[in-house]
Amino acid sequence: MSVAKKEYKRVTVKSLIEMKQNGEKISMLTSYDYSMAKIVDAANVDVILVGDSASNVIAGHETTLPITLDQMIYHASSVVRAAKRALVVVDIPFGSYQSDSKEALRSAIRIMKESGAHAVKVEGGSEIKESVKRIIGAGIPVMGHLGLTPQSIYKFGTYTVRAKEEQEAQKLKEDAKMLEKLGCFGIVLEKIPAKLAKEVAESVSIPIIGIGAGNGVDGQVLVVHDLLGMTHEFNPRFLRRYMNLYEEMSNAISQYVGDVKSKDFPNEEEQY
Repeated sequence: MSVAKKEYKRVTVKSLIEMKQNGEKISMLTSYDYSMAKIVDAANVDVILVGDSASNVIAGHETTLPITLDQMIYHASSVVRAAKRALVVVDIPFGSYQSDSKEALRSAIRIMKESGAHAVKVEGGSEIKESVKRIIGAGIPVMGHLGLTPQSIYKFGTYTVRAKEEQEAQKLKEDAKMLEKLGCFGIVLEKIPAKLAKEVAESVSIPIIGIGAGNGVDGQVLVVHDLLGMTHEFNPRFLRRYMNLYEEMSNAISQYVGDVKSKDFPNEEEQY
């Protein structure tokens, strides 16, 4: 049963758990720069994810793998300076935590100290248990990520829906409970069957944030460039576009070019 919505001046990991307990859905969006983060934060988004998806939408790479720890810290620093209300969570990039728990801790510490972020996010379950344990043991909040894990794309070989088979679904459920037990404050579930995602959300006390995981979870996350329609080649079923900025921006820029060429810009009132 839901209760009256509580207003949060600053969202914390504790706030997110309270939201789940109160039946309030959690909103989460990506941001990678100061200007965008300022708009997202002012719209009362609960969590801003500085995602390694910056590798795709900002740098133009095919996967999330090329982005470096230094680049993630740069993006995170810009977002933190803009965020006055939202909890800022930062992806630890590929190769910075998977194989060595000590390196994982060093990476997490660098993100927290150098960017001022509030938490980190890692992909995987039992495979990264020691890394998660060590980071949380140092007092750093950790969000998990299960299902389709883009940093493992070359292992999967495809971006199709994960955990449709019973064996993989069972492992995902076990990994979610393990992450909760280790102390993670939340988990992102990406591109898995809605029924499975709902089961996971009901089986743990920490918030489950979905992307392509149906509406039975505790919150939703999207890439802000996709939501605003700045990207137009990417059209998964789970994406709802709230604007078509690609078309609007293209038209505006074309008009600017035309005005410059025709000597209409700048006019008498637009010069000194």
